[in-house]
Amino acid sequence: MIWQTSRFQMDLARPRVMGIVNATPDSFSDGGNYYADGAHVSVVLAYCEKLVREGADLLDIGGESTRPGADPVPLDQELARVLPVVRHAVTLGVPVSVDTYKPEVMRAVLDLGADIINDVWALRQPGALQAVAAHPGCGVCLMHMHREPQTMQMAPMQGDVVAQVLSFLEQAVRKLQAVGVDKSRIVLDPGVGFGKTVAQNFALLARQREFLAAGYPLLAGWSRKSSLAAVCSDSTGGLMGVGERMLPSVAAALLAVERGARVVRVHDVRETVQAMRVWSASR
Repeated sequence: MIWQTSRFQMDLARPRVMGIVNATPDSFSDGGNYYADGAHVSVVLAYCEKLVREGADLLDIGGESTRPGADPVPLDQELARVLPVVRHAVTLGVPVSVDTYKPEVMRAVLDLGADIINDVWALRQPGALQAVAAHPGCGVCLMHMHREPQTMQMAPMQGDVVAQVLSFLEQAVRKLQAVGVDKSRIVLDPGVGFGKTVAQNFALLARQREFLAAGYPLLAGWSRKSSLAAVCSDSTGGLMGVGERMLPSVAAALLAVERGARVVRVHDVRETVQAMRVWSASR
C-alpha cells in the first residue's frame, strides 16, 4: 500500500511509526512537557528533531488536547501553538501530520507545507471537508469518535463496536472522495479510547482485520491509553500511571501491526522502532 501525502509517497509495505508531538499544556500523557508557547517553542522544536533521530517515519503535531473532558482551545491559541512547530517540522525530511479538527488550522498548516490532516472528528466539523477539498493533494487520516471529547466517556458506545465503527468510517470515506480526494491519500483510524469501553477497545484490536476489508490502510493509536492500564494494574489494584505504560503500549503497537495496521501513532518512538525491527527480522 502507498500513502500519498502532500510531499511524500509513503510505502506502507513496512509499518510506519508516527511520533506524537503534543504542543499543549494539558495532554493526558505529557501535558506541558513540550508546550509550544513563547519561549517554550524551542523545546518542542528540539523534541521534533529528537523523534526523527529516534526513527520516527512521520510526525503528528497537535495544539489541542482531545483527552476525555478536555476543554476546547480558541482558534488563535491553537494556531500560535502549532504554526511555529509546523514551519520547523517540514524541514526535517519526514511527512508532517497535524492533529486538528478546525478548518482554519487545516488551511494554515497545509499552506505551510504540512502533508497530512489527522482529524479526530473525521472532517465532520463545518468547513473541514471544504478545507481539505481545497488541498486535495494532502494525506488524510479519518478517525472514529463517539460523541465529543467533553462527553465521550460519560456514555460510551453500545452494541457491536466493530460494525458501527466500520460503517462510520466507510461513510466518511465516501464524503471525502466526493470532494476529490483520491483513495491513495486516505488512512483510517478506528479511534481506540474515543467513546469506547475497555472491552470495546480490545474488541477493535481482536477483530482489527475486519477493517482491512474496506481497502484502506489502518492507523492504530494505542499509545499510553487508559485501557492498557486497566488490564495491567498491579496486584493491589492500583492503576498504572501514564508514565508507566511504555511496555504495554509497545506490545499493543506490535499486535496492531501483526493484525494489519500500517501506521502506529506512539509517544515512545525509540522503543517502538526497536520492537518493529525485531518483528520485521522475525518475518
